[in-house]
Amino acid sequence: MHKLQLKSFLFALILMSFFSCKNEFEKIRTSGDVDKIYKKGVQLYDKGEYSKAQSLFELVLSNFRGKEEAEQLYYKYAYTHFYLNNYLLSAYYFKSASNIFQTGSNKEECDFMAAFSNYKLSPDYKLDQTETLKAIDGFQAFINIYPESERVVECNNLIDELRKKMAHKEDEQAKLYFNIKQYQSAINSYNNLLNDYPDITDREQLRFMIIRSYYLWAENSFATKQADRFKLMLAKYEEFVNKYPKSKYLRNAREFAKSAKLKLKELET
Repeated sequence: MHKLQLKSFLFALILMSFFSCKNEFEKIRTSGDVDKIYKKGVQLYDKGEYSKAQSLFELVLSNFRGKEEAEQLYYKYAYTHFYLNNYLLSAYYFKSASNIFQTGSNKEECDFMAAFSNYKLSPDYKLDQTETLKAIDGFQAFINIYPESERVVECNNLIDELRKKMAHKEDEQAKLYFNIKQYQSAINSYNNLLNDYPDITDREQLRFMIIRSYYLWAENSFATKQADRFKLMLAKYEEFVNKYPKSKYLRNAREFAKSAKLKLKELET
């Protein structure tokens, strides 16, 4: 019985404390006292209560324009969006803070966090990569502006990660074109991979796939276009042999070249 009463008493205390805190927050929020709202917002921010802090900051942002506290207020407000996973808004407000407070102490961090917010928005490789490109551009701009920053290494690592995602998307697109027999589009995609991602690891395989795609493109073309396309394939084959004389794909590449030469002779007669 005493235990039950104690539990009830503690529960009542918790409820009273909760409503007391809530009432205090609501009183400050609706008080119209700018300084009190600002101080409470900072207090809540420091405690990690970002949703409440954000709602208070929004009430007084315009009141602090031109004041000493404005930079820190705007900076913290941008972070509330980031901590609440509102990355689209955090990217916007970090960039705005950087533009508004050009000589501010937080400008470098705001520039980084604007790019990092776009990084957090970067979706699965199968989806549209607009935010990925924004993040890459943002990190590269940061490196250019702050070449001595301790964050440069992190920016380069994040750029590499995002570029791998972009390359993976292009590679999957090339495979799709190949599988649905859109060989010219496959060739273009494989060439884009080689040109746009010079550090991609499987360049040998990509060049072999270009040979294979050229061969099938020529084979499935109208007779009037086959000769030119087989010749393009043979040129790619010669490049491949010179570049990878010991390639594991060389045997298959030779078979394509041998077949292409036979077909060219047939076309000539």
